[in-house]
Amino acid sequence: MCDYCGCRETPLVNELMTEHRHLQDEVDHIRRTLAGGDRDAVSDRLDDLISHLACHVSREEHGIFAALRKQGDYADEVDDLEGEHRWLDHAAGGLEPHSEGLAAELDVLFDALETHIQREDLGIFPVSVVTLGAEGWNIVQRAHEDHPSFLDVGDPKPSMPRNVGAGPA
Repeated sequence: MCDYCGCRETPLVNELMTEHRHLQDEVDHIRRTLAGGDRDAVSDRLDDLISHLACHVSREEHGIFAALRKQGDYADEVDDLEGEHRWLDHAAGGLEPHSEGLAAELDVLFDALETHIQREDLGIFPVSVVTLGAEGWNIVQRAHEDHPSFLDVGDPKPSMPRNVGAGPA
């Protein structure tokens, strides 16, 4: 994950990247739980991860992805990332926590999730910060309001960047 380009200074993007970190922490917990042999706990943690991932994906697709698509920017990349979302959802939904092949299936899923997160954090998120105009950030803001974060951050809702939302859309 990058912290040098400044996109974390955009609260709506920062929140998505923070969700990514949380998802990666959940992956680490699942790996440790699986290594400990508690398959019931693995099942519970997988349920949480799948639920959190679905919430996060909804925020991305209705927010940044929709805004970029409406603006006519990076449609191929957005299509690819949405395809990865569908693959991740399908792969996660097909997991059987008590199967012998679970560890190998999780390795494939978690490696794909890590690669996907990097593509977003290092690609589409920084691009959105420099590309989206006021109308785009309004779309992202509405998506974040309509699809709240799975995180309990306790902070005020993030808002669009100050320099972008100040004029007419």
